[in-house]
Amino acid sequence: MRLYAVVAAGGFRRYATYRVATAAGVFTNTVFGFIVAYTYMALWGARPGLGGYDQSQALTYVWLGQALLMTCAMMGGGFEDELVERIRTGDIAVDLYRPADLQLWWLAGDLGRAAFHLLGRGIVPLLVGALAFDLALPASPATWLAFLLAVALGVVVSFAFRFLVALSAFWLLDGAGVLQICWLATMFFSGMLLPLNVFPGALGEVARALPWSSLLQVPADVFLGRHTGWDLAGAYAFQAGWALALLAAGRALQTAATRRVVVQGG
Repeated sequence: MRLYAVVAAGGFRRYATYRVATAAGVFTNTVFGFIVAYTYMALWGARPGLGGYDQSQALTYVWLGQALLMTCAMMGGGFEDELVERIRTGDIAVDLYRPADLQLWWLAGDLGRAAFHLLGRGIVPLLVGALAFDLALPASPATWLAFLLAVALGVVVSFAFRFLVALSAFWLLDGAGVLQICWLATMFFSGMLLPLNVFPGALGEVARALPWSSLLQVPADVFLGRHTGWDLAGAYAFQAGWALALLAAGRALQTAATRRVVVQGG
């Protein structure tokens, strides 16, 4: 486990190196936060209580989305492009023969990346939003801790899905198209565009049952105090269940890919 802790720390330092890019990202997240916030104000002004949120909660949701956009890699920007390129060039064969688990290696690095983005690109936009608007911030430290756990589970779900998508490059000529579809689905079904609670009827039920809701909708509802007690445990179980299922699928695909490399190499 020490090896993967070092990999995670390396992932954190890697992204911390790009200070200008981080500053630009903070600025971008903040500007888009204001644009979306005023859009939500108009929408909730016309439809008070939409999705079960009052206007303060809806604005809080906006700024949480900006804080978690890069943390959960909802628009990409994680390891997947590099992994797809290593598969395309054949360099992945070296990784598979190393005395380290491929999935755990990339997971550790992605956790380091997510930790940096939460601190480096997440806190400032949320603080700016709290200064500019009346946000529904939790008063209890326990709620903040519960939120951070939900975010951590969301990051693992995000990684597991992106790992699966990246490994598809073993069987495709190019993984770029699949990655783009993945990002579009993530933006829509995570609740980044609109809270999933706003989605009507069967669409809302399906959207909330899909793994992408673990990235933003579930952590945001934990932050807003909509999950407490056994309901909070159920939210964690939902995220953990998807994480385990997707990680297991990734493990199976990794095994199949390893056999493919061994056969072709032999």
